Amino acid sequence: MIPVVLDVDTGVDDALALGLALALPELRVVAVTTVAGNVDVEQATQNTRRVLDWFGAVSIPVARGASQPLLRPHQDAREFHGTDGLGGAMLTPRRSGPILDTAAPEVMVRTARRYAGSLRLVCLGPLTNLAMAVRLEPRLPEFIERLIVMGGAFAVPGNVTPFAEFNVWSDPEAAHIVAEAGFRTIWVGLDVTTAVRFYRAVRESLAGSNLPGARLAYEVSRWAFDQRGIDSFALHDPVAVAVAAQPDLVTGERAVVQVLTSPNEIRGRTVWRAQTHAPALVAQELHTQAVYKLLQERLGLPGGEEEPTQWDDHAP
Repeated sequence: MIPVVLDVDTGVDDALALGLALALPELRVVAVTTVAGNVDVEQATQNTRRVLDWFGAVSIPVARGASQPLLRPHQDAREFHGTDGLGGAMLTPRRSGPILDTAAPEVMVRTARRYAGSLRLVCLGPLTNLAMAVRLEPRLPEFIERLIVMGGAFAVPGNVTPFAEFNVWSDPEAAHIVAEAGFRTIWVGLDVTTAVRFYRAVRESLAGSNLPGARLAYEVSRWAFDQRGIDSFALHDPVAVAVAAQPDLVTGERAVVQVLTSPNEIRGRTVWRAQTHAPALVAQELHTQAVYKLLQERLGLPGGEEEPTQWDDHAP
């Protein structure tokens, strides 16, 4: 099993990504770190602990991280994730696991040293913690076997501005530091993550389920379907976790990635230049049905090729 640290700003899709990471046989989650993003860092930490406890993962430590971006005020995404960040999920309280006193960047560095050469780091929120960790230990890219970043919009429009994806836009200076650091990175951006969606019809089919993953999916989607009234939303973070377990799920181009930090409308834009031996891979195509299969098998979500009206890759 591959040791993994997840860095999260736990909102709706982070919650499902955590559940998926715990269920995938390829991965062993050794720690989770939190950062301000979808919600403030205190809420993200509480949400993370709730989700881990829901799955019975009470022994996995959680470390609180940065409360704001490196140079900018924090701007959350509660509009999309609900006031509590978990879509108003009604989860039965369970025995709670530990929240560490050590800050997230230091936990990243210590864990990378402990598992030097084998640790896989999966960043599902703004990259503030990782940028700070690089400042603490400039050799960190040598210790990380692979970095998976859910972030960027390379050949598609952004979801905050026409150019920028939320995680990168939230802290472009941190993303710039990470892109320049030399990690062996897979950038799992909007180019591929928007192809995997959770639909209202799927949610309705989960009513009454006692499976932990299916019940979590039903609960965290309350805000999206009952309050916002949308018909589907993208599962960005679960896609990144699936790629962390099975990198062959994506194909793309080796490239040098640059994040623009200009204060104008191109803030957070991710640009890349093809380079055969670059350490970064920009994901451009995704084996979508294989990801859906993982969600079905590991989280208990219905759907698949036999139900195309529920799992329509080309839905808006």
